[in-house]
Amino acid sequence: MREFMKQAAAVKPSARQLAWYETAFYAFIHFGVNTYTDREWGTGNEPEEIFNPAGLDCDQWVDTVKTAGMKGMILTAKHHDGFCLWPSRYTEHSVKNASVKRDVVREAAEACKRGGIKFGFYLSPWDRNSALYGTDAYNDYFCDQLTELLTGYGDIFCVWFDNACGEGPDGKKQKYDFERYIRLIRKYQPDAVIFNDYGPDVRWCGNEAGRSRHAEWAVVPKELCRYSEVQTGAGPMAGEGSLSFLYNTCENLGSLDNILYSGGLCFTPAEIDMSIRPGWFWHEKEEPHSLEKLFRVYLNSVGANCCLNLNLPPDRNGRIDERDRKRLRELRELLDRELGGRLPAAVEKVLPTRPTQPGYTIRLQDTDAGCRYVVLREDISRGQRVESFQILTEEEEGKCYPLYQGTTIGSCRICQLADPFAGQNPLTRPAGYGTGRLLVQITSARDEVFMKGIEVY
Repeated sequence: MREFMKQAAAVKPSARQLAWYETAFYAFIHFGVNTYTDREWGTGNEPEEIFNPAGLDCDQWVDTVKTAGMKGMILTAKHHDGFCLWPSRYTEHSVKNASVKRDVVREAAEACKRGGIKFGFYLSPWDRNSALYGTDAYNDYFCDQLTELLTGYGDIFCVWFDNACGEGPDGKKQKYDFERYIRLIRKYQPDAVIFNDYGPDVRWCGNEAGRSRHAEWAVVPKELCRYSEVQTGAGPMAGEGSLSFLYNTCENLGSLDNILYSGGLCFTPAEIDMSIRPGWFWHEKEEPHSLEKLFRVYLNSVGANCCLNLNLPPDRNGRIDERDRKRLRELRELLDRELGGRLPAAVEKVLPTRPTQPGYTIRLQDTDAGCRYVVLREDISRGQRVESFQILTEEEEGKCYPLYQGTTIGSCRICQLADPFAGQNPLTRPAGYGTGRLLVQITSARDEVFMKGIEVY
């Protein structure tokens, strides 16, 4: 048992996964024929001429993304309707036959390069237009299109797949050859992370509501992520049960009660993906979500060992809606106000300390500063290890009062000690926390803890 816990603690991310974590907050761009039909899923029979973004401005997209503090952008190069936003050699159902004959993928990629942000693409495996769908030849067709995107548009930071699957013209469901797709991506874009329900690099969080788990582990059983690299041996109870029930919608994925039954563990973190509006494509009558909701989503994604992929749908003119741009400016202002001003503080490890239960004191230099957040970061290059922790305030008479209790830390855990919308602050002198000293106590870990940073805001 102890040996397996040490193995679990030593499961490490790849260089591409560490770079993905540093990206943290990026945009999804859902754009295509659905923008003009007011649908979410197209039929595949839409006439190409319907695509008519007369004012297409990908630099405006990038400006919007950067204003919000995002570091990347993922474009829906092809959605389920099969319409391609680049002039693919393998289909006529593309921008080469649209009213506006522009290579949107190229313009988006070049705008990202000019703006200094990362570019990625989504390519739907489900294609409701292709006559090949549902046959063995379809995987060749898909790989041909995938190769066009991997080799013709510069550096790619993320290739995004879902597992949507419908019936082909002959009533046969397509069997996707994801192993082949992955080999192509590794060949042409080795630094790109691959998003898919089952890995290999990043998995779906299990919802589109902007919500992470109570304990979000990047170290998960191989039974969940069939395309990920297995880094450990089997758990001590692997022969006594089954993990066939595991899927991304399960609440406990990397917790002890599951990994003990696993045949091995892999490092596959979760992405939070949601839209700034109720729908993924632009609909004139929809409004962006409230500022408070978007702020909560940020805390529960970037601040919960995930990354946030927030969808921004361009309108029929080919520009991001001004209502969405306004809400994103408000979000950036709020994030800067709440998490942009790091408070001067001295952090020291408490002695004596235990490898799996270390403590850290935080001494605020300004006891009236009004600390609202403690941001914790593990050195995940050495593995994700912390299972639980608490944050306390220490008083002069030696009494400690709990302010926050948490589970996993991982890449980043934003611990909110006060609600900015309630206007309250539990660390001000009137509340009784006058010493300006906090204690971060790790209460459980799988092996020796390595913290990368402890900051207060």
